Amino acid sequence: MASRRAARGITAVFDRHLRPHGLRSTQFTILVMAMFRGGAAISDLAKGLGMDRTTLTRNVALLEANGWAQSQPDDKDARVHAVSVTDKGRALALAALPAWRTAQDSVADAFGPMGVAALQYLAGTAMPGAGQRQAG
Repeated sequence: MASRRAARGITAVFDRHLRPHGLRSTQFTILVMAMFRGGAAISDLAKGLGMDRTTLTRNVALLEANGWAQSQPDDKDARVHAVSVTDKGRALALAALPAWRTAQDSVADAFGPMGVAALQYLAGTAMPGAGQRQAG
């Protein structure tokens, strides 16, 4: 429960800072990851974000509805969709970046260096298979 409470608290900080831009933290991270990967498949984005495909697909649909992203079926396999960021989405993400950085600083200050290191460890090495559905 403690980890979930901390995660919700962290998300609330990021959401509060991004709200003036009309973004939620999840939307911002999807936009940025899609910008870096340039037309990445939903499955690749989901893996990179530690999110399951169905959750990502719902979020991408919201981004598309706002004109911030678009998804297109692959030429060879219509089941595979590549997500790209529109010019409007790119401009929004870049405008929101300072708010994101302020939120990061706020969270880092609250957790301190050891807490940040612990979070980074948990997000990387201690959570194999994060974002993938577990059996059972």
